Amino acid sequence: MIYNFRKVFLLFLLIALLFIIHDKILAGIGNFLVVNDVDDHTDAAVVLATGVDIYPRLMEAADLYKKKKTDRVVINGNRKTDALRKLEAQGFKPPCKWHAEEIKLLDHLGVPKDHIMAISAENAYDTISEAKIVGNILVNNGMKKIVITTSKFHTRRARHIWQKMYKGKLQVYAAAAKNDPFNPKAWWKDSRQMRFVLAEYGAWLYYYWQTLVD
Repeated sequence: MIYNFRKVFLLFLLIALLFIIHDKILAGIGNFLVVNDVDDHTDAAVVLATGVDIYPRLMEAADLYKKKKTDRVVINGNRKTDALRKLEAQGFKPPCKWHAEEIKLLDHLGVPKDHIMAISAENAYDTISEAKIVGNILVNNGMKKIVITTSKFHTRRARHIWQKMYKGKLQVYAAAAKNDPFNPKAWWKDSRQMRFVLAEYGAWLYYYWQTLVD
């Protein structure tokens, strides 16, 4: 009887402890995803286009430009699927160029059009393929140091991929978009942010799985 009481008491203490510290554990899970290590000056702020909401990323790149922390802003897009290519072969033409809105927005935010570099990355569908296509063009254009601007929860993985892929070719930093709604200290209280975190950790697992398979 005493033994069972002790077990119940210890279980109660464990539950109480978890209740007290669970916020810190969950906040740690969210904070791990976020890095922000902007250098004093870079050749370009590269706005990552795969993933969610592009606008905070563009705003962050424009802010870096206005603070003279970068010489230009690089955007990419023009994604193509087989269905879209089929439609284009039938004569479909988009009403405007793929980069029209982003260039107009950056210009509105204070980045001159002649300081914006637009890269067509038709076959980019995730962070890795985007880095391969865009990064190679940047290297071929003589860039040495860049800062990638992306959503807060995406910064650590994106920076890791870019740094590993261009080791010895590019110095890569990351800037977490300040206007991105992700809150690492309370992400579990919002269903959308919960999906961000679960998807991001899932992407980490998939990334390491790929490295093992390859």
